[in-house]
Amino acid sequence: MKKVLIIGATSAIATACARLWAGERCDFFLVARNSEKLEQTASDLQGRGAGTIYRHQMDATDMGAHQAMLDSCVSALGQIDIVLIAHGTLPDQKACEQDVNVALREFNNNGTSVIALLTRLANQLERQRCGTLAVISSVAGDRGRPSNYLYGTAKAAVSTFCEGLRARLFKVGVHVITIKPGFVDTPMTQGLPLPAALVAKPAAVAKRIVSGITQKVPTLYAPGFWGLIMLIIRSIPQPVFKRLNL
Repeated sequence: MKKVLIIGATSAIATACARLWAGERCDFFLVARNSEKLEQTASDLQGRGAGTIYRHQMDATDMGAHQAMLDSCVSALGQIDIVLIAHGTLPDQKACEQDVNVALREFNNNGTSVIALLTRLANQLERQRCGTLAVISSVAGDRGRPSNYLYGTAKAAVSTFCEGLRARLFKVGVHVITIKPGFVDTPMTQGLPLPAALVAKPAAVAKRIVSGITQKVPTLYAPGFWGLIMLIIRSIPQPVFKRLNL
């Protein structure tokens, strides 16, 4: 029976992943900012066959609260088999351009807070000498596009951090997987003018994530076709790229 820590547990993708693990009767330590939604998520998972479920209310951007959360998790679960970091926001790029405080806040939400959590979690799993760290980054981090380069910068930082962490922890039996979703039908993307053919459902993305964790894939595009899309985008020469409205 796996023991799973999920940070950002009430997000659409995290919830969809947790439902799959619940079917395997996993034990959970769920972390989220909104306590009401956290209770709803826990009740849903319990009804789907989950084992023991622990809840912990925390704002992931409160980095002073990270160690207490991790201590509580280890005390409750004993060992962590899978960590899924799934919190984040989708910022307004124009607002980030106009206000440095907004830009730094959003970078903290999507970049710094994730790196802070990864640092503490990596040390815990290194002591265990086992486990998987799964981190939701984004295809946005593969190249700086004018429409969302603040968000993309934060995700690029997370992806690069994970690459180095993967090499470090491989030597002690711990796996790190960087998850790069494309457009997903979640509350975070509602109202955005996205091409319908490229928008995936959370359940489909979750199935790919859970499979990728089992197979110990290093980097996972979800859905898979985003790997080809981003390969093409990364291949566009800079003189051409800077003239595009992407």
